[in-house]
Order: sequence, then C-alpha cells, then structure tokens
Amino acid sequence: MPKGGAVYIITNSRNTVLYTGVTSDLIRRVYEHKYGLNRKSFTFKYNLVKLVYFESFHSIEEAIFREKQIKSGSRKKKEELINSMNPEWKDLGEDLEQFS
Repeated sequence: MPKGGAVYIITNSRNTVLYTGVTSDLIRRVYEHKYGLNRKSFTFKYNLVKLVYFESFHSIEEAIFREKQIKSGSRKKKEELINSMNPEWKDLGEDLEQFS
C-alpha cells in the first residue's frame, strides 16, 4: 500500500524566506525543522521554523508532483497559496495534530 505524503511551506519569524518541501510524515518533519536537527540544511541556515501552509495527499508521488508545481511558481503565487489557507501566517505547526 502506498504511503501518503504532504507538501508544505515554512518560513522564518519575519516571513522573509519561504521553503517548499515534501514529506511522508509532516509532524516529524516540522519537528526536525523546529529543533534544527539537520544543521547543514537551508532551513537551519535561515531559521525556517514556522509552518504556514500544507496539503496532504494519499500518495507521496502526488505530494512530490504538487511540490514541483509550487516550487515552479513565483513568490507571489506561494504567498497567495498561504493566504488562501492561513491569511494571518500563523504557525500551523503548533496545532498540527488537529489536522491529522
């Protein structure tokens, strides 16, 4: 059975840098970002710890496809996506378990 996946966007406290990623375990991945478990990563370098957008999928392949779509878009398009789900740019990672 295929494993599900999620695509997500995280940012820093001032919302100046956006990172789009994909994972098969969003709760674990957000934890890794928040606690800087990969100190050589782009997200650690720019202190990207605030989850502002995500989408869940039935398969990781669907999530990867969507990640490529989002990454190919402009920053404006990413901001529109975030605003459609989270207009106040709150940290969704704090309440992530309620979405699972």
